Amino acid sequence: MKLYIALFSLSLIWGLSFVFIKVLIEPAGIFGMVFLRCLLGALVLIPFIWARRRKINFNLPWKHLIIVGIFNAALPWGLIAWSETVINSSSASVINALTPIATGFIGFLLFGKILAKKQWIGIITGFVGILVLMNFEVGALLGSDFIGIGTMILATLCYGFGSQYTKRFVVGVDLFLMTAVTLLIASLSALAGGFMVGDVPAVSEFDWGTIGALIGLGVFGSGIAHVIYYYMMTEGSPEFATTVTYIVPVSAMIWGYVLLNEPITSNLLLGMFIIFAGIYLTNRPAKKVKRSPLISKAS
Repeated sequence: MKLYIALFSLSLIWGLSFVFIKVLIEPAGIFGMVFLRCLLGALVLIPFIWARRRKINFNLPWKHLIIVGIFNAALPWGLIAWSETVINSSSASVINALTPIATGFIGFLLFGKILAKKQWIGIITGFVGILVLMNFEVGALLGSDFIGIGTMILATLCYGFGSQYTKRFVVGVDLFLMTAVTLLIASLSALAGGFMVGDVPAVSEFDWGTIGALIGLGVFGSGIAHVIYYYMMTEGSPEFATTVTYIVPVSAMIWGYVLLNEPITSNLLLGMFIIFAGIYLTNRPAKKVKRSPLISKAS
């Protein structure tokens, strides 16, 4: 029951996060937004870590946490923000629903899991849903229009890899500490990237609306939400944790319509339902294959 309460709570938080991202892209920039949301998310967790300090083992698997921080936060959040410079928050959230499918595919490709026939059908069905969203204009993914739908697909692959990697390599680490550390790693990565391309946010020019969106995205959408996500991943499974994307598009569409006046089109709804069908077929317990995974525990 606790896992399902966590699932529902996370879907509400992340549904609104897509709206916050849309609001913050222009004033903060892509790298700036990722840096600020990750930094705020990490800072809000420090009091919890301090309160639990006597129970926490601070001997951390730094190499693995760096990889998790990059693939579960820095890269996908940057790609999502980049996508929302082209598509609306509702479309981004629907494509983000491919995450369970991407998680299953990455599990098969790199982590020694085998997919049943229904799961392969689910993967194909999910991509049919993406084609519906694109009006079957496949060439858009191969040209300059890749930014938007294509970058969102890359974000789901990052989530899939990060989820499987966390389950395999990050074991026994306190949830609050793991979340704070990976968010700090992601914030430093984004800061370095921002300085390299000159994408540094002018914080002094933020208005109250921007500050409110940043607090919502950083404190709730990054810090608290990530604790819930890692809890679902470690107490449940990567596949269960990523099923949050079942519900996120629904709440994101409602928030986008109410707060940003974004249209809810027939293509958007049809694509969402097809993707959900793919997720349903893909979200089956996977078996271990007899061959060794490409990424082993010794790596």
